[in-house]
Amino acid sequence: MQILLELNFRQRNSTRVVILILGLLSFILFKDSTKGCLFLGAALALMLRNPTYVYAFGTTIKRDIIAGYRFLKLNIFIMLLERKQWTVARIFQERVKKHPKKTCFIMDDRSLSFQCVENYTNKVGAYFKARGLKNGDCVALVMETRPEFVCLWLGLSKIGVVTALINSHLRRDNLLHSIKVANANVIIVGTELSKALEEIQNEAEVKTLPIYQFSDEAQRDNDNFQLLNGATDLTAALELQAIEDLSADIAACSPKDKLLFVYTSGTTGLPKAAVINNLRYLFMASGIHHMLALNNDDVIYNALPLYHTAGGIIGVGNALLHGCTVVLRTKFSASNFWKDCVKYNCTVAQYIGELCRYLLSTSPKPEDTQHQLRLMYGNGLRPQIWSQFVSRFNIPHIGEVYGSTEGNSNLANVTNQVGAVGFVPLIGRYFYPVQIIKCDEETGEPIRNESGFCQRCSPGETGLLVGKVNPKRAVTAFNGYADKEASEKKLLRNVYSVGDLFFNSGDMVVMDILGYFYFKDRTGDTFRWRGENVATQEVEANITNVIGLKDCVVYGVEIPYVEGKAGMAAIVDPDRKVDLQHLSAGVRGSLPAYARPLFVRLMNDIPRTATFKLKKIELSREAFDIRRIKDPIYYLNKDGIYRLLSEEHFEDLMQGKAGL
Repeated sequence: MQILLELNFRQRNSTRVVILILGLLSFILFKDSTKGCLFLGAALALMLRNPTYVYAFGTTIKRDIIAGYRFLKLNIFIMLLERKQWTVARIFQERVKKHPKKTCFIMDDRSLSFQCVENYTNKVGAYFKARGLKNGDCVALVMETRPEFVCLWLGLSKIGVVTALINSHLRRDNLLHSIKVANANVIIVGTELSKALEEIQNEAEVKTLPIYQFSDEAQRDNDNFQLLNGATDLTAALELQAIEDLSADIAACSPKDKLLFVYTSGTTGLPKAAVINNLRYLFMASGIHHMLALNNDDVIYNALPLYHTAGGIIGVGNALLHGCTVVLRTKFSASNFWKDCVKYNCTVAQYIGELCRYLLSTSPKPEDTQHQLRLMYGNGLRPQIWSQFVSRFNIPHIGEVYGSTEGNSNLANVTNQVGAVGFVPLIGRYFYPVQIIKCDEETGEPIRNESGFCQRCSPGETGLLVGKVNPKRAVTAFNGYADKEASEKKLLRNVYSVGDLFFNSGDMVVMDILGYFYFKDRTGDTFRWRGENVATQEVEANITNVIGLKDCVVYGVEIPYVEGKAGMAAIVDPDRKVDLQHLSAGVRGSLPAYARPLFVRLMNDIPRTATFKLKKIELSREAFDIRRIKDPIYYLNKDGIYRLLSEEHFEDLMQGKAGL
């Protein structure tokens, strides 16, 4: 190895070819695969005249081969099903034929076999077909988590009807908007959410729509049970509906037909309805299954909402497409998470957002390590608590993935690399559709060169993650939103050449020399202070660790007569137990001066999305105005201590006299 590294890099081509052949033979013959990889990496480095590839290639070759094999399997799987013109409903039929009696869904003490789900979905399709619904029509589904949630949209898909999966937390204007933007023909509502629908029932967009109300046995036995005015009792109707064979209807549907509308979380503005066709659903669910090496015998714990991508696609999809058993829970419960995993003999569990932090904040219990989990997968596990989480709960493998409901920029961490959201193989860096381009970190706007084209980031350089759009492939297609104008805003044109098209993820990431990607922040969340760019996620993570895993959100606020935005942290602390002295010391010890929040706001609660993302737009607008805000606000004094912001100091800040 040492001799090989010391060879002159200016050898003739024939010599470099010989070196490469020797490297390949060494890779094949070495019993120690690590030495073989390093030898091959050194040979390639010499051939390419780039010695930096020695370490990188030798370290990642095994990873890249495994991931490449899984990715190839995934693409072949999708390609074969697309050629057969199989939709999600058609694939599910095959799973039913293979193991009709196997448990498909478990919730509480209920379990539904694959055949039970098939029968129920056939009833749903036949019933609504008789009511005049046809291919391309849309049904708005407003319901909390239960197996019937999946059965309803799957049954509707058998006759080509699109289902809009409405966030069960939405009320009034947001709920009305979501129904309107989907152009729904019919509404199905669960009894538990009938009051929310009743509030908008007389609005023009809803008034003329047929409403079908679903209720379970417990709800129907309740003395207060009643139907919405004008609603049809869907439960009773389906009990009377005969099971019909819908094979002909399913065969008439195409993999490129719309399947679902799944809404963005709405951290900024109103939720947007992302179009999920059958192929997109297939890619997202099967991508997780193949890349993270799940198997058909896995029992997956899914405590996430079914109207969102994580719970409703990459969770439920493993049952519908691959025959896994999925355990559902109405709402995530930190105190019951591990108990459920033990009770149902789960082998895999999902996480998202801050769920892992909530689990860490619970008191230790025997169930913490009595489970049989071999894998947890999801996105949003913060690097700062990654190792602590794995150690405390004895999780053999973390499958952190990156992707968005509507986006085509997809990555997966298949190697347990702490903090990474995924990787791109070294040899595929310039060919894989996911790229990182240089941008203004504060505005997120791409930086273009003299020719008007974007520039790739080098390893270690933070940039904007984008994905090349190719509508012919499920892996790289962008189906957009129901709102065409909103779709156009997510596209970048003429990125590397005239006419090319890329999806703008809106996320700031950085890649290391091994090809691993690390999430930095959302564009627009990064702000500039004292001439430096501040990534809010990093500041949030550090403060959270200091204050004992409490909820914290960081954002930039404007101060009159001062350039840039100062940092402000809102912390959930209803009992006002946060030790400001300890926080001051922790911030000084973990963050550079420019990244330390100038203001701290203690709150009873912070609004968040269903995927545990904390909303910050309104907080940013309210800023540090103590005349309007009743919550205590603290200011970072020059001695490095947070003290209550006084009226006098507030006026100095507003008049530019604070000496910042």
